[in-house]
Amino acid sequence: MKTAIVHEWLTQVTGSEKVVENIYKLYPSPIFVLVKDDELIKGTFFENLEIHTSFIQRLPGARKHYRNYLFLFPLAVEQFDLRDYDVILSSSHAVAKGVLTNSEQLHISYCHTPIRYAWDLYFEYIQSSGLESGIKGFLAKWILHNIRKFDVISASRPDFIITNSKYVQKRIKKIYRRDSTVIYPPVDVDKFHLSSEKEDFYLVVSRLVPYKKVDIVVKAFSLLPDRKLIVVGEGPEAKKVKKLAGKNVEFLGYQNEENLKRLYAKARALINPQIEDFGITPVEAMASGTPVIAYARGGALETVVDGKTGIFFNEQTPEALKEAIIKFEEIEDSFSPEEIRKHSLKFSAERFQREYREFVERSKGDFFK
Repeated sequence: MKTAIVHEWLTQVTGSEKVVENIYKLYPSPIFVLVKDDELIKGTFFENLEIHTSFIQRLPGARKHYRNYLFLFPLAVEQFDLRDYDVILSSSHAVAKGVLTNSEQLHISYCHTPIRYAWDLYFEYIQSSGLESGIKGFLAKWILHNIRKFDVISASRPDFIITNSKYVQKRIKKIYRRDSTVIYPPVDVDKFHLSSEKEDFYLVVSRLVPYKKVDIVVKAFSLLPDRKLIVVGEGPEAKKVKKLAGKNVEFLGYQNEENLKRLYAKARALINPQIEDFGITPVEAMASGTPVIAYARGGALETVVDGKTGIFFNEQTPEALKEAIIKFEEIEDSFSPEEIRKHSLKFSAERFQREYREFVERSKGDFFK
């Protein structure tokens, strides 16, 4: 049977692209995306693959600023002609699940999330972007209103939906009224290593954007001036967050893979203050034998084991995080790096491939009877 893979864009290689990579390894197929950036995927797994793009690829500035064409995404994804394929495997965090298929084609969608800036983070996005009023604000709200309508309509198109956590599964049921199956995404746990000696610092690895809540961590360390915090990552909130920081906070910006692996392995703990759909960063830290101090919401509840691989805090405030850090230090010696790493292996690429293949083959057997 001929298969095709559909994804929103290939302009970087992060968590959702790792899902596409592992799907491709199981089912080598042409890949259809709205837009790709050849410079940014050069040297990656995707560099020499057969990749088809939409008309958005040819629009001015689309490679770097494709999000400016959000209002065209539904139209563009519906223009992919997939009639020659028997099985469509989509990886969707926006519109990829909306491709058009016929009754003889099986469509299985791995849904990373209902579109967060159109649903859960809508009001936060409008506020943080300064779009609460004015013509630009009206246009943004109108576009997102239409995106929400397309999102719900397109969610009925896949025959089966897979998702990345029980947290997102609940949101899919709420927004789309669809059942879904949880298969945790693949994490490259094998590339991380344990360190027998920890250094005296805590670690944050995150894009510096509002919903990641890095400002909470920085404020918490202002209340703990004798502890050191290292922040890895860049983003539009960088200036704002740096202004909040004391001398005990160090900003390293972007770090290459080798440096990041060393920081993961040497940190006393990774701090995860945000709500994530799944959250690959905590798993990477645990693959390095490093415990996680996480906000008790979202995917972290499914990856971090309280008291065994980390601890939780229940309010997104500097004060609550401060208390969690103090609590962590009281029991720090009880954490076993070997046991923490062992737990992380549950989220390996091999496990993902096995579960995904089993699901697809079972679905094919049911669909093509």
